[in-house]
Amino acid sequence: MESLISLVNKLQRACTALGDHGEASSLPTLWDSLPSIAVVGGQSSGKSSVLESIVGKDFLPRGSGIVTRRPLVLQLHTIDQSKEYAEFLHLPSKKFYDFAAVRKEISDETDRETGQTKQISSVPIHLSIYSPNVVNLTLVDLPGLTKVAVDGQSESIVQEIEDMLRAYIQKPNCIILAISPANQDLATSDAIKMSREVDPTGERTIGVLTKIDLMDKGTDAVDILEGKSYRLKFPWVGVVNRSQQDINKRVDMSSARRREREYFSNSRDYKHLAPRMGSEYLAKMLSKHLEGVIKSRIPGIQSLISKTVADLEAELSHLGKPISTDAGGKLLLIMDICRAFDQIYKEHLNGMRSGGDKIYHVFERQLPAALKKLQFEQQLSMENIKKLITEADGYQPHLIAPEQGYRHIIESSLITIKGPAEASVNAVDIILKELVRKAISETMELKQYPSLRKEVERAANESLERMKKESRKATLMLVDMECCYLTADFFRNLPQEFEKGGNPTLSIFDRYNDSYLRRIGATVLQYVNMVLAGLVNSVPKSVVHCQVREAKRSLLDHFFAELGRKTPIQLSNLLNEDPAIMERRSSLAKRLELYKSAQMEISSVSW
Repeated sequence: MESLISLVNKLQRACTALGDHGEASSLPTLWDSLPSIAVVGGQSSGKSSVLESIVGKDFLPRGSGIVTRRPLVLQLHTIDQSKEYAEFLHLPSKKFYDFAAVRKEISDETDRETGQTKQISSVPIHLSIYSPNVVNLTLVDLPGLTKVAVDGQSESIVQEIEDMLRAYIQKPNCIILAISPANQDLATSDAIKMSREVDPTGERTIGVLTKIDLMDKGTDAVDILEGKSYRLKFPWVGVVNRSQQDINKRVDMSSARRREREYFSNSRDYKHLAPRMGSEYLAKMLSKHLEGVIKSRIPGIQSLISKTVADLEAELSHLGKPISTDAGGKLLLIMDICRAFDQIYKEHLNGMRSGGDKIYHVFERQLPAALKKLQFEQQLSMENIKKLITEADGYQPHLIAPEQGYRHIIESSLITIKGPAEASVNAVDIILKELVRKAISETMELKQYPSLRKEVERAANESLERMKKESRKATLMLVDMECCYLTADFFRNLPQEFEKGGNPTLSIFDRYNDSYLRRIGATVLQYVNMVLAGLVNSVPKSVVHCQVREAKRSLLDHFFAELGRKTPIQLSNLLNEDPAIMERRSSLAKRLELYKSAQMEISSVSW
């Protein structure tokens, strides 16, 4: 079981090293799930003396006012060798054999974090003590509760200390070691008052009564120690610490412990409680209790770690990899991201993702509907036909068929087809640009780099604009070709009398009658409809060839050419990340390192 406390010690040190102090943040915390014993007491409650008695060394700073201003994670390790020493997490290569130097380093490290302002900090100090005279145990010494701020401290420090302590001891995995002096009314004990707030049933609270030897004559603490006046799940433990005079005279801990044992053994009031009194018993009891709590919590901790590792890896994958430092690496990263975008864009066009089907609807519905809606009343009105035919005859009326008039009427009718044809080009362009926006939003890597995202969108839209111009040119050319070269076979296959304009016996002046003009209009409309039937198929081919196919083949070709000419600084500017994302990735990476380390540590323990 000793390995369980060592395991939690390692995990706590890893938490501190990687920034997990159990504070409220958007990052998951392992610290809160680790069982710990938090030492809570008011100023002058004897808290420091209890800890020093458990350790058997003078190592804590002493003085007036608030001396403990940062949590001290005190990890005790039993060793076989007689040489005792201490180590700080922030000084991993240094061993302290002089415990007066340990006391000074605690004060100095506190000042490094808080400055000379005498304010408090929730960032813990980790101290490990290795000795054959200690049990395996971990305690968290918290700042003492106080009622008044001292010089150099803000008035809010009283509340800040309460908030810090409450944040520690309200966690369900925290065992509360509540230190209360016996020479004060227990009802006024700061430690008991606060522990009662967060642990009203006393399930997690272990009460320690100090200064029993300083009680007024005629009074005793038997009712408290027997759990009659204030009942907790665990029996109260009484201790007799060194007096200030003993500390001044530097009475050693072994002598103090011996005197403590003698006090309880020889006392008429406490003799029956002696086996479970004193700092030595307290240390052993806490060690055993902590081991049991750790053992019961390990399965839940393992499950939490596994789930958190998966969650952290998923979020890191979502945020993307950190940026390469060299220009070649940056260029390669940009190219990879662009290829990822290009692939997603192609998937939209190929039907693997939604959106490309809208192009089909342009050709199957919008274009035929637009062509069908074309009105040729103006071109094929009797007045217009007569006007164009008369103008085409010039001074010499046509003899057989008004060919030039036909051509003029057909051309003026076919030109109206340009509108629907151009509308198809524009409609497909809108869809292609919408798919660019969609593909960009679906390319996770581009979310990481706002500047690159803007440049890719700009480059893609510029390419589509060029493709649209080529498509418009090619598509309108189809209409122009129909205008400039008429299908002769269509007219050759017309009935001869229809071609000649009616009854040849009629006077030439009668050839401009309504019946004759209507036949011309009907012939032209029939020819225009034949052309429309062909364009319904050829316009989509032109649009797909010039826009859709090219978008799939060369959407970012111009952008890639531009990239090759960019300087390292310009490449870096493209990969400028949102600072919040960079900070988040760094924090997640550290937290993932912590959880994976914890996973390995727990796996290495033999159950």
